[in-house]
Amino acid sequence: MTLPDDFSSTEHLQDTIKKQHNKNVLNYFKDLGDTWEPNVSTGRYSLRTACYMQEGDSAADTNLRIKLLYDILGFDRSDLAVYHGSLNDIEAPVTGHPKVCFYFSQDRSSVTINEPFVDMECSFRLMNETPETFTKSNAVTLATKIHTHFIEAGKGITFVKGKHIYYYKDKSKGYELRLYGNSDTDSVDLIRRLLECQDVVYNEDNLTESVPTKSNTTTPGTHTVYGRTEKKKRYRPIETVRFRYAYVEIPGRKQNVFLLDTTHKHSALVPV
Repeated sequence: MTLPDDFSSTEHLQDTIKKQHNKNVLNYFKDLGDTWEPNVSTGRYSLRTACYMQEGDSAADTNLRIKLLYDILGFDRSDLAVYHGSLNDIEAPVTGHPKVCFYFSQDRSSVTINEPFVDMECSFRLMNETPETFTKSNAVTLATKIHTHFIEAGKGITFVKGKHIYYYKDKSKGYELRLYGNSDTDSVDLIRRLLECQDVVYNEDNLTESVPTKSNTTTPGTHTVYGRTEKKKRYRPIETVRFRYAYVEIPGRKQNVFLLDTTHKHSALVPV
């Protein structure tokens, strides 16, 4: 079939890019709803408006919108596989049962100048699931529970890290937790939330605590590394971290399944 007499390959390319790009924009900002209209009333609405291609965009506008969505906001990284070790080994080192991981990090405003930001990750395994039995429906159900216990007022809950080590072990249920906390109350609250994601009852007999005598408030000083003077790493500093996202590692699957994500950098099953 021949092309129409008035066919323009440039216009066809621009229209195709616009349609596909805008589909990705709406998917990335799906927490704002499916209806599109220009809006700059909040940060998220402003970003969506800046990313969305419109009639009359110049080539420069098109390139800038693509760069903003894919390079700066990181949409092109949302579906990349996470590799562990060699690039030839595409299977994550998880065997038997899916592993649910929770990531926390400091708010940008609370990071001390010239100090590395503090983060943490904790996890449990789904002992009643295998790669064959764990489905998208199961994942959505789990994500909804995590949303209930880890999201408050539209934001991730916070946890105060410290030098105390709280061990909670219940291997039959998939829990071998090791938390660096600052108080019993805060640490037990987080443990309970993790357990409630699987409707597991907290048992104080499964909890042990280790309190190092070394101070975590003294200035660490400096040392020489590769010919340069560098600040020593702080020893288990007391800092507040906030829940950012949760994902599942499934044996045999190249990509992690993101359950929910408050940073909106990954395509998650449940919006926040």
